[in-house]
Amino acid sequence: MSQFDNVAVVKQANVYFDGKCVSHTVQFADGSKKSVGVILPATLTFNTAAPEIMETVAGSCRVKLAGESEWKTYGAGQSFNVPGNSSFDIEVSGEPYHYVCHFG
Repeated sequence: MSQFDNVAVVKQANVYFDGKCVSHTVQFADGSKKSVGVILPATLTFNTAAPEIMETVAGSCRVKLAGESEWKTYGAGQSFNVPGNSSFDIEVSGEPYHYVCHFG
């Protein structure tokens, strides 16, 4: 799916890591939320409260989940799951990484 229809978008951006990650919250009629964003080249650590599915829209990244020793690479059309109350390291090099974060 290349777009979300019949949604509300929070105008205020979520800005993390001095602007290296910027996203907007998308609210659906059923009350669910997602965020749509971009990560610029950097290596960052994110903490999660709820489980997340990170869907790669464009670009690529390397990811290491908490407790794992291996980095895995994800490109456009691929996704990875992050457990709740956890964290993950993400490395973006070259082109910006465009993503949709599905919560819950």
